[in-house]
Amino acid sequence: MHIRLIIFSLQLPGCRSLKEKRQRMVGFKDKFGRLSNVAVTESDYHNSHDLAEWNAVIISKDKQTIERITSQIESGLTSMDVVITEVKSEWI
Repeated sequence: MHIRLIIFSLQLPGCRSLKEKRQRMVGFKDKFGRLSNVAVTESDYHNSHDLAEWNAVIISKDKQTIERITSQIESGLTSMDVVITEVKSEWI
């Protein structure tokens, strides 16, 4: 069994309120939080309207599946009108 933690630091350009931030990010949580081997959560900048930090934990029997899901998550984020400023990743 392989486990990977990925931390995404994000900027939300043009975002003017916490309500707008949550509306933008809900699609990310809905899309990837539904996968049975992925858990996502907002982990920092809860009160900042233009910054966000999200964690994803991916579990699989093989690393190739984790790499594929990681790529899907990164692609999903870039299609959401956010700027990925930093990505940290570690195998647990």
